[in-house]
Amino acid sequence: MSDPALTPPPSVPSVPPVEERLARLRRMKHLALLALVLCAGLLALAHQQGRSGLWGWVAAFAEAAVVGALADWFAVVALFRRPLGLPFPHTAILPRRKPQLADQFAVFMRDRFLDTPTLLARLDALDPLARLGEWLAREDNARRLATHLQGLGGVLLGCIDDARVRGLLQGAVTQRLERLDLSHAAGDLLDTLTAQGRHQQLFEQALLQLAEQVDSEPVQRTLASVLLEIAGQEYPLVLRTIGLVADTDEFGRRLASATARGLTRWVHEVCEDPQHPRRLAFDRSVAELVERLRQDPDFASRIHAAKDRWLHEPVLQDYVRGLWDELRAWLLADLASPQSRLQEQMLLAAQRLGRALGNDAVLRAALQAHLRTVVEQSAPALRDLAATHIARTVRGWHDEQLVQEIELAIGRDLQFIRLNGTLVGGLIGLVLHALGG
Repeated sequence: MSDPALTPPPSVPSVPPVEERLARLRRMKHLALLALVLCAGLLALAHQQGRSGLWGWVAAFAEAAVVGALADWFAVVALFRRPLGLPFPHTAILPRRKPQLADQFAVFMRDRFLDTPTLLARLDALDPLARLGEWLAREDNARRLATHLQGLGGVLLGCIDDARVRGLLQGAVTQRLERLDLSHAAGDLLDTLTAQGRHQQLFEQALLQLAEQVDSEPVQRTLASVLLEIAGQEYPLVLRTIGLVADTDEFGRRLASATARGLTRWVHEVCEDPQHPRRLAFDRSVAELVERLRQDPDFASRIHAAKDRWLHEPVLQDYVRGLWDELRAWLLADLASPQSRLQEQMLLAAQRLGRALGNDAVLRAALQAHLRTVVEQSAPALRDLAATHIARTVRGWHDEQLVQEIELAIGRDLQFIRLNGTLVGGLIGLVLHALGG
């Protein structure tokens, strides 16, 4: 048995085109008018025949039917416009009361459809995350979403490439970076990194990596050649003397190996001793740097000036612009390709999300709770915004537009009222004729 929460909601019926609705409305108006004309004709014929006998009944029916038809015609027309263009009081009700109707309709929508408890109840009943998981679990749906995102990505990249948009974004980013207090931000970052000795862990890892590199044979060969080159420049006589009694290359290898062993031993000493002088010195250096970043105005001023120079450096801007152009060109080419790697990654991500939402009830419940919180917090502001938008939109309609929209929606039913008024009026005329006869 299927879960009612996963049952698809009924679809909103489609509205016929305006031309078709206008044609239906005209047909109903013609039908109501035809009924009125027929009754008026019957009334004229009954008067011609003397209104005696059967013609008296016909006259009573037709007379009352004409009165009912005209009264209902007046009432229906008075909703939308002035009957015959004459200034009857309390006519053209909809155009005249458009501002009040706009406000009342907006309040009705806000309080009856957009109130927070109603939205939350509907959200709980829909269980959108379960629906989304079930929908994304199907590969064709996930691929359809990935294809849509692929096309949307191309459109967005095309918009960003517009010189005005790109200039606006670049200006916004530059202004944001100009206002950034880089000195204080760097101090906060370093303070966070030094919390609970995390900077010492980084320091230790860096030393261990250095020792590992120095222990490798390629690095030792390079170190040997560098040491020999330095020795040849600084102490050429010593190096020539060594070359006379021993193999210079072998001496270099031994020197590099000894240097590596010494460096490795020193690194392990530093790593194993939390109170090693080098560790303590590193602590003091970092603390002093954090203090200067936060408290030294001259140091902060120099950092700010350097940041501004870099931000407005043409070479840097050209470099960043070139990187963006290359990235954008690659993205556009990939998004335009039938074998788009980005689309494939979006497909895989959509499928993984679908499986996670479908199989992990805890995740679904957590996300539903967050979604519920977002709706609960944002609904009051959004419902007021929606009500204001509805009221302004309706107020902004031209009177003819308002009349046409409402008349197309309910006009055919109002024409049935005219027909009913004609028939009911005629029947009442028969009853009155019978009682008076």
